[in-house]
Amino acid sequence: MPKQIPCLWFDTEAEEAARFYTSIWPDAEILGTLRYGAENPEREGQALTVSWRLGETEYVGLNGGPQDWSFSEAISFQILCADQDEVDHYWNRLTDGGEEAPCGWLKDRFGVSWQVVPVRLLELQADPDPDRRQRAVQEMFTMRKIVIADLERAAGSVSA
Repeated sequence: MPKQIPCLWFDTEAEEAARFYTSIWPDAEILGTLRYGAENPEREGQALTVSWRLGETEYVGLNGGPQDWSFSEAISFQILCADQDEVDHYWNRLTDGGEEAPCGWLKDRFGVSWQVVPVRLLELQADPDPDRRQRAVQEMFTMRKIVIADLERAAGSVSA
């Protein structure tokens, strides 16, 4: 199967975004930058595309200039977190200059949507007890950043 790489359209911020994202993930790197040349004198030397890797996922940022569209929640990237420390890390870094949204969603400073999801939430959503499942989901609806201890307390999996 061909490799799939998300391409994010920026006006001029692709290089800044790549530096920002690779500063957040522990196993990340900028893979390369292609710059505008003499064929585009008003943008010569500026980044045209920037490629980076976060873990095993590669991305491309394209500085295509302003258009009549922008990022929206219709497409988002999920970050599956092993514990509350990971949730806090990604949430705090990605909301710096961005904005929080309900249920673990956020928009970063570039307007890209992310879902910071603890694996424990997925486990509670798959709980065989429908009442526990419902209580966990209802608690999630009250949150912005997901707090695992509050989910577990609501589900009844730990004593209050």
